[in-house]
Amino acid sequence: MDTRFSSAIHTLILISEAKTPMTSEQIAVSVGTNASYVRKLTALLKRGGIIKSKQGVSGFSLVVAPQDLTLYDVYRAIYETDEVRIFDLHKNPNDECVVGKHITSVLTSTFGAAENAVSQSLKTQTLASVMDNMRKEIEEEQ
Repeated sequence: MDTRFSSAIHTLILISEAKTPMTSEQIAVSVGTNASYVRKLTALLKRGGIIKSKQGVSGFSLVVAPQDLTLYDVYRAIYETDEVRIFDLHKNPNDECVVGKHITSVLTSTFGAAENAVSQSLKTQTLASVMDNMRKEIEEEQ
């Protein structure tokens, strides 16, 4: 699994908490990546209607309030799909093998149930709830 989703959430928290619009270079320092990767993420988030930028002004701002932005919305924007996909199936099982003949349908059902559970969970969590959890963790450190 890749890190686009977690990097996007990290990016959105930074944008949400910033006093002034943050640039991709500033975001990249916190995320621990390079600015071109952040620009790819922010392009997806812009296309998904989650953030915006103004021409002539560097940086991004949220379009959706953190309490209204579900993690499912972020996932959909980053992966440009309405389906949560966690597991992939191998492509060429041997139909002449009893396992190979049935594995795709069995795993599709099994994986589908797990992916549906993840999807439902992401729909109940917001950017604000992630930020609240982070604040609690910060308070516990002090």
